[in-house]
Amino acid sequence: MAVTTAQPIDLYTWSTPNGWKIPIMLEECGLPYRVVPVNIGKGEQMAPDFLAISPNNKIPAIVDPDGPGGAPISVFESGAILQYLGRKTGCLYPSDERARTAVDEWLFWQVGGLGPMLGQAHHFRIYAQDKIPYAIERFTEEAKRLYGVLDRRLAAHEYLADTYSIADIAALTWAKFHGKQGIELDGHPNVRRWLETLLARPAVQRGLAAI
Repeated sequence: MAVTTAQPIDLYTWSTPNGWKIPIMLEECGLPYRVVPVNIGKGEQMAPDFLAISPNNKIPAIVDPDGPGGAPISVFESGAILQYLGRKTGCLYPSDERARTAVDEWLFWQVGGLGPMLGQAHHFRIYAQDKIPYAIERFTEEAKRLYGVLDRRLAAHEYLADTYSIADIAALTWAKFHGKQGIELDGHPNVRRWLETLLARPAVQRGLAAI
């Protein structure tokens, strides 16, 4: 369900897996927004003005001028933002408690496990100046385990919580970089099917192109 608002939401973000989640959601919901780039390579996330919006100095964060009761609200942490936008619009976040619980399970699986572990795999495999075999093996093996969890779930379900939801958006932006994590999709056919389906969505394509 698309919702229109008179004033755009300010989206503070950068081109990272977490940073892409929110423009995809905003595009899916049809909400107007304005991208405020936060260049984490230059340390802009440490600026006091951004700290006032995101106390953890992490992107993404939003400021919605039309928050609860018509008053502005700022929201940080990608999972919290996805839930907030889902409640605000009714988009990709079901109101039925059983269905919402399934979405929350897989959303928290992503923010608490998939994202952090794949982020460590990225770091030690690609970005760390010192290549530490133990760290590379540890996080690559954990990435393989998590992709196994994802593939088994998608073998029996079209989407993570049966219907397309914020849980899929959260996992998508990390899974699209599977190669950097040492994961080939030949052994994960259900992840491949799911990933191709999501990446073909026009709103996903617009969200990925927004930053």
